[in-house]
Amino acid sequence: MDSKNYIASGILELYVAGVLSEKENQEVYEAMQKYPEVKAEVISIENAIVQLTKASKTDSPYSFADVQNQLKTDEPKVIPIAKPKTNWIQYSGWAASLLIGSILIWTLSQNNQLKEQVATERQQLEAQIDSASTNLAAAEKLIEVFRDKDIISVPLAGQKVSPTSYAKVYWDKKTNSIYLDAKGLPEPPKGKVYQVWSLKLSPLTPTSLGILDTFTADANKIFTITNANESEAFGITLEPAGGSKSPTLEQLYTLGTVSS
Repeated sequence: MDSKNYIASGILELYVAGVLSEKENQEVYEAMQKYPEVKAEVISIENAIVQLTKASKTDSPYSFADVQNQLKTDEPKVIPIAKPKTNWIQYSGWAASLLIGSILIWTLSQNNQLKEQVATERQQLEAQIDSASTNLAAAEKLIEVFRDKDIISVPLAGQKVSPTSYAKVYWDKKTNSIYLDAKGLPEPPKGKVYQVWSLKLSPLTPTSLGILDTFTADANKIFTITNANESEAFGITLEPAGGSKSPTLEQLYTLGTVSS
């Protein structure tokens, strides 16, 4: 049993009001014996109702202590109804006050839970808005980069191992960085990773610019990479996880030269 949900269900208020069946009373009683927090909640409800019903029981032959005694016996019982000779009108008024008080407490509990839920949902919404704003700012920055006339655009064509692959490098020499659009690469096999290379052509000298270890998780497939090299070409190879010291030419997926 989840005692927190059990308390929030409202059954304890009905138990204190004495409107449950004997079976339900027994279930609540057993829960009180097993879970201290359930018993504490029952006591709290009883104390609250005492305050709510003080004005209703001045002349009644029943006191709230009588009801408590009925609820706290070893064998839970349904509270007995007074005989016709008893002032049943007063007792009915007290019982109605007791039930209304119980419902009021349960309603307040539900309202508090609703407030907590709304607060949680608001925090989640604010986080989503912040994330969307961040993504929008990043997208606007990329648009500026792609439209900058001083940015060098280098298309990378598919090679023998994967002729349909393609990518594009946007090289910003002012910031020593490249923006790699790798949307045209297939998902790498398990245990493999794409590695980006800056190349000098004469003699052929490759310099690793790093691995695309977030390729699968990145939805846009656009990566910002530092490049302070005097690159004459760019290539992308498929390497074992963690990358390689030199490119595996048999796994060269895309290659493109920088226009002079």
